Amino acid sequence: MRYLIVTGNPKKEGLCFSATEEIARGAKEAGAEVSVLDVSSLIRCKVCGNGWGSCRETHACAFGADGFHDAQAAVREADQICLITPVYWGEMAEGLKCFIDRLRRCEFGQNGALSGKPVLLVASPGGSGNGALSCLEQMDRFCRHTGAQIFDYISLNRWNNDYKRQALYAAAKAMAAGRKAGESL
Repeated sequence: MRYLIVTGNPKKEGLCFSATEEIARGAKEAGAEVSVLDVSSLIRCKVCGNGWGSCRETHACAFGADGFHDAQAAVREADQICLITPVYWGEMAEGLKCFIDRLRRCEFGQNGALSGKPVLLVASPGGSGNGALSCLEQMDRFCRHTGAQIFDYISLNRWNNDYKRQALYAAAKAMAAGRKAGESL
């Protein structure tokens, strides 16, 4: 089982970083091979070719030499995915937003690389702790556009991270152990 954590976190410490470590720990304990993909430095979509460019037909970005092609391949090879991001202004971090905007264009629909794959969505708002819902909604739309199956939505902030980190660990472990979304215990 290949479990991929895709992060848009530009920082190498703090709440979102520690949450990523908990997710990795949970998935590893369930026996998954875990890797973390940092997409915080990828460029934004150029919206070439009158809005679609070649990405819709070829499923490849014309500007993928910046590392996007490798990131897209990692998503294709993963069996399960976690998207985790700090929340800025009620939205995903810019790096993750740029990545999923490009990935959506290349992997749109029910036959794309994410189709049917379980995805755990995690938002980590700082400051006021607000913005998690709108951020999770953005990630939800991405999953629906690409056919991904949402396993769970989890937000954590500086006031609830003591028990939400436990929930992240448990969710990643359950997911990597093979629990299906919506499966009753």
